[in-house]
Amino acid sequence: METNGSDRLDRIERILEEVSKTLEKVAWSQTEAIKSHAEMSAEVDRRLSEMAARQQYHDEAFERFDVDMKKLRDAIEDNREDITALLRIAQLHDRRLNRLEGGEPT
Repeated sequence: METNGSDRLDRIERILEEVSKTLEKVAWSQTEAIKSHAEMSAEVDRRLSEMAARQQYHDEAFERFDVDMKKLRDAIEDNREDITALLRIAQLHDRRLNRLEGGEPT
């Protein structure tokens, strides 16, 4: 009987050793997964931060562009008014010259 009990105890110890090794492997795998998750999270955070910085830069660039475009539109409008005034002056001078040359009645 002693042998039977001893064999049984040996089997239980082997099973416990296998369970222990399996648990160690699982614990190691979990630790590695946690490390990997932490590294990926850090990388995601870094990339999100870079994207936010780029977006901020682009937002500021678009704001500067909008200001410049308004200045250009204003300058074009000013030039249009000046060109229209110059055209009117040129037409008046042309009429005057034609009158002086006798080409057009008053």
